[in-house]
Amino acid sequence: MDKHHYFLAAKLPGEVKGFLNEWVEHNRQEFPFARWVHSEDYHITLAFLGFAEESMKQEVVETMGQVLADERPFPLRLHKTGTFGPHKKPRIFWADTEASVDLNSVQKKVHRQCIDIGFQLDKKPFRPHITLARKWQGERDFNMDALKDFENPLSFTVNEVVLYETHLDKTPKYHEYARFSLAEGE
Repeated sequence: MDKHHYFLAAKLPGEVKGFLNEWVEHNRQEFPFARWVHSEDYHITLAFLGFAEESMKQEVVETMGQVLADERPFPLRLHKTGTFGPHKKPRIFWADTEASVDLNSVQKKVHRQCIDIGFQLDKKPFRPHITLARKWQGERDFNMDALKDFENPLSFTVNEVVLYETHLDKTPKYHEYARFSLAEGE
């Protein structure tokens, strides 16, 4: 029986993963989190599906390319770091990007299609981010003033949405199950 979780995400180019990994290596001593995400697992989640029935998963694979057919590759720019959860002991440490109409459009289409297929998705507003680490374990409370904007933030192009399969027993733990290219201009 399939025990994997699935999610759809904007795939990040290798140079973004490298940039973030370098930033993490230079700054992780300042941020004592319990678990740091492997750089190959960096992504921007568009829709978390959880466990997926085979028929529903196949419907995602068969329909998502058409749903995204009108979308084109689009630019994003890294912005700053932040947290989710209690301010003193955050659950998630993340990097985000500058606001993007294009990213929001792709997310809305992906989300709507997953709902139409029958997935029960999180109702919280879309808050694009790249998880860097989980579970604060510092002896002192987290210092919100330590959060930083990126110096010379990287700009990059998103040209793929990926259906990822989670393998909790592996590192990196996210496997590309299916890929959907954003159409290059005709």
